[in-house]
Amino acid sequence: MATITLNNKIAAKAGLERATTEEIYRELLRRFGEDPDRDGLLQTPKRVEKAMEFLTQGYLKDPASILREALFDVDYDEMVLVKDIEMFSLCEHHMLPFFGRVHVAYIPNGKVVGLSKIPRLVEVFARRLQVQERLTRQIADAIQEAIAPQGVGVVIEARHLCMMMRGVEKQNSSTVTSAMLGCFQKQNTRSEFLSLVRERSTQHF
Repeated sequence: MATITLNNKIAAKAGLERATTEEIYRELLRRFGEDPDRDGLLQTPKRVEKAMEFLTQGYLKDPASILREALFDVDYDEMVLVKDIEMFSLCEHHMLPFFGRVHVAYIPNGKVVGLSKIPRLVEVFARRLQVQERLTRQIADAIQEAIAPQGVGVVIEARHLCMMMRGVEKQNSSTVTSAMLGCFQKQNTRSEFLSLVRERSTQHF
């Protein structure tokens, strides 16, 4: 009896490995108690497959190569700040979305990164299964490795649907994480960065 049960488990695992992603989503619908063949759900497995491919496309991209595409020599050593970058990601614990804003700053040490590459870097790491703490540090580390600036600061403010839709169900809570490298660990640089992040522009461009 134990041998039959084990063989069934092995066969089931082998079948799952051979199944397409679309077939797996169809099976999930059945296990939820739904009928995957009814009109409203007929194309759902294919749509979910495409959505997940988009939401996890960061695994296919190399953050270092994105930054290397636009590195420039400069004689400039003041803070460069790109703030209010929109961010959407999936929590790796429940695969529910979390979203918010990312603020990135660095002080050059002979090189700068093209400004458009900073949001693209955020996107690469956000389009993976994440935790906010790791996401924050990955962005900072990638910039540090690419241009070796005097320092890097990253702050992320986000709301997590795993807290809002389930569990404690707190609708107004937000999570703030930061990563400070190099000179951003010094109080004056850190304070300047955080002050600029808190400052909201009243000018419309």
